[in-house]
Amino acid sequence: IAPKFVANSTFGPLKITDYIGKWIIFFSHPASFTPVCTTEIISFAKYNDEFKKRNCELLGLSVDNSPSHLAWIKDIAKNSGVHIPFPIISDSDRSVSKMYGMIPNSSTLTNTVRNIFIIDPNQMIRCILIYPMENGRNISEILRMVDALQITDNENVSTPANWVPGMATIVSSPQNYGELMDNIKMNNNKNCMDWYLCFNKENNDLRRW
Repeated sequence: IAPKFVANSTFGPLKITDYIGKWIIFFSHPASFTPVCTTEIISFAKYNDEFKKRNCELLGLSVDNSPSHLAWIKDIAKNSGVHIPFPIISDSDRSVSKMYGMIPNSSTLTNTVRNIFIIDPNQMIRCILIYPMENGRNISEILRMVDALQITDNENVSTPANWVPGMATIVSSPQNYGELMDNIKMNNNKNCMDWYLCFNKENNDLRRW
C-alpha cells in the first residue's frame, strides 16, 4: 500500500489519498535547475494528456523548497514555452522521500534518485523503477507500463516482452490440472508455443524475443 502523506506542492497542499480512484505516476528528481531533470519535466508535461486519457495523474517530488520549484517551472515556461500541468512536491525535510525509499538509508546522498512509483486506483504500488541521477527516464516506456498494468487488470492476462497495445497478450498460467489441459488443447492451434505459453489471439512471431 502506498504510504500516506500530506505535503506542500506547486499546486498547494495535497495528500496522496486525494488521488484515490486514479492511477498515479509518482516520481522523484534530484533537484531543480538541473539539466537532466529539466528534460524529464518537459517530457512528462508533453505526455500529460496521454496519461490523463488513461485516468493517470503525474506527481513529482524533490527535496527543494516550493519557491525553488516555482522559479524553475517559470524558467522552463519562459525558455521552452512548456507549462508544467502537474504538481511538484516540496520535500525539504525529506520525510516523504525516506518514507518511499527515494533516499537509501545507507546512502550519504541527501538528494533523491530518479524513482518512479506506479500506483493504482486502490493506492497499491504496482511498479517501482529506479534510475541513477545521471540518466534520464524514457517517458514512453512509463506510459507503456501503465497500458500493460491496465490491460492486465481489465482482462486478467499477462503481457510478453516488448508488448505494446494491439499486440497479443498471454493467457494466464495454468493454476490447476483443468487449466493445464485447456492449454494443452490450445497448443494444437497457432496461439501457443507450448502448453505453458499461449496467446489470446494468433501470434505469428512466437520467437521474436
